[in-house]
Amino acid sequence: MAAFLRTSGRSLVSTCGQFSRSNASQAIQKSSFESNILRILRNEIQYQLDYAPPHPPVTKFNTFMVEDRPGEQWITLRRKFDNDEHIKIEATMIDGAITVPKANDENLGEEVRLHISVLVDIWKGENSEFLEFVCSSWPNSLEIQKVYLLRSDGSRAQPYMGPNVKNLKSGFRDGLNEFLKARGINDELSAFLHEFMMNKDRIEAISWLRKLQSFVEN
Repeated sequence: MAAFLRTSGRSLVSTCGQFSRSNASQAIQKSSFESNILRILRNEIQYQLDYAPPHPPVTKFNTFMVEDRPGEQWITLRRKFDNDEHIKIEATMIDGAITVPKANDENLGEEVRLHISVLVDIWKGENSEFLEFVCSSWPNSLEIQKVYLLRSDGSRAQPYMGPNVKNLKSGFRDGLNEFLKARGINDELSAFLHEFMMNKDRIEAISWLRKLQSFVEN
């Protein structure tokens, strides 16, 4: 019995030693892996800061107050027009792109045009119906796609959703564009949105990298 206990004890010590060495090896591998990940994250953060350092988001554009939404893909712009008209614009970060022929005399090759989706809500007074313009924002132009008439709760005031604006006569399209332009919703605003979103994209990317870094460190 004593011999068995001595043999079992040696086996247990040997097994524990193997587990200990295995755990130590795994800890070293994990530590090395995490150190490598942290090094990569720090290098990437520094690269982003050096290559295209973001600047603090502006809070005003012309007559619009600009509300950034950190950690989200949207921003909101607001203003009043005349005495009783309210305007709210919601714009996404860049959500698409198309390729178009280069605008030059030789017309060789293609260039990429980035796209931002924009919703423009215009209403008068509380609990009133409002117009909603669904627009495409390009780097140098703003295009109206659809126009809805909605109730104050966001539901449609009428079952009919309205035609595609591109299918309407040019005179009517021009009238809608002038309606928005009178309220400061124009090509200049579109260019501002692209500049703002390029900066926001850098801010959000760096914030995301730092959150990953914090998670690995902890």
